[in-house]
Amino acid sequence: MSDTLSRRALNRAMLDRQLLLRRSKMTALEAVEHLAGLQAQAPNPPYFALWTRLHGFRQEDLANLLLDKSVVRIALMRGTVHLVTPSDALAWRPIVQPLYDRSVTGNTQFGPDIKDLDHQEIARTARKLLSERPLSAAGLGAELTKQWEGVAPSSLVHVARALLPLVQVPPRGVWGKSGQPTYQTTGDWLGAEPDATPSPEAMFRRYLAAFGPASVQDAQAWAGITKLGDVAERLRPELRTFRDENGRELFDLEDAPRPDPDTPAPARLLGPFDQTVLSYADRTRVISDEHRKVVITQNGLVKGTILVDGSVKGFWEIKAAKKAASVVITPFERVPKRDLDTLESSAHRLLTWAHPNAETHTVQLAGRGVAGNLD
Repeated sequence: MSDTLSRRALNRAMLDRQLLLRRSKMTALEAVEHLAGLQAQAPNPPYFALWTRLHGFRQEDLANLLLDKSVVRIALMRGTVHLVTPSDALAWRPIVQPLYDRSVTGNTQFGPDIKDLDHQEIARTARKLLSERPLSAAGLGAELTKQWEGVAPSSLVHVARALLPLVQVPPRGVWGKSGQPTYQTTGDWLGAEPDATPSPEAMFRRYLAAFGPASVQDAQAWAGITKLGDVAERLRPELRTFRDENGRELFDLEDAPRPDPDTPAPARLLGPFDQTVLSYADRTRVISDEHRKVVITQNGLVKGTILVDGSVKGFWEIKAAKKAASVVITPFERVPKRDLDTLESSAHRLLTWAHPNAETHTVQLAGRGVAGNLD
């Protein structure tokens, strides 16, 4: 009979593994690997993710890793861009490749335009073009249309993105730099191709290490692929099993930390697109279904959130002008004063870190029809 873990127990395990019970002294590189990568649909979310998790994190700590190729930005889990180590990029892209294969013709926007084309030939041509120099999507599309006249450039680029392991090369993702994504394959950027014999078992273990205990459905929601139940069964002899309050089976590493459910959890500011709210099929260990609909917009944007006692209880955003920067905190419900004080202090530190040249920094509280300064 498997032990039952309460929602609070699952929450504390997640917070511990996601470095949110206490700030870690890990390096930025160690944290990226420990966390099984970082969400990176936009350039800056990985920086906010590490700022809230690490002692003394500076923007250049991560920017330099991108510049020296110690980390890369690449489309991986769930069809979204992640920031990961090269070894994880090469190990995981083949495992999630079925997701990208399906998107070639299954995409309603591009599918009709490319259904009768030789997709592998498009990929081979794109690979050759990118081996000559990095190209933006617009640049790659313009080159590809020289061979496939009359086909929308965006449709041809869609095929290349799906079938090739494309890295978004710097300056994309470097703090303070701007510019559209520019691509090269892992072979050209890293000098290595994706693993020929990837291990879904190793990937499943890494997921559990960063997010467990978790169900097969949770792991599949994180990865964006199916059939991980077979992987879990192969690993079952070496894993621990539990049940959640609804009776769902959960898997975990034998020696992974599972803190006491009564462990205190400090109030936190989580950055936009933080993976804690995206990496489970059942996300109620960290956010209610009602609040999730507010935090994750219909067009897929994910707001920065506030954690109170380990759960999402509101969102925040930075508003910046030339000489002023502010953080506006919007709680969903009443928040204890001690937690508001912690969030206020964190918001001031965040402004000093993110907008050091602004002449004024303010923190405001909004919500439930009331707004005011926390200063």
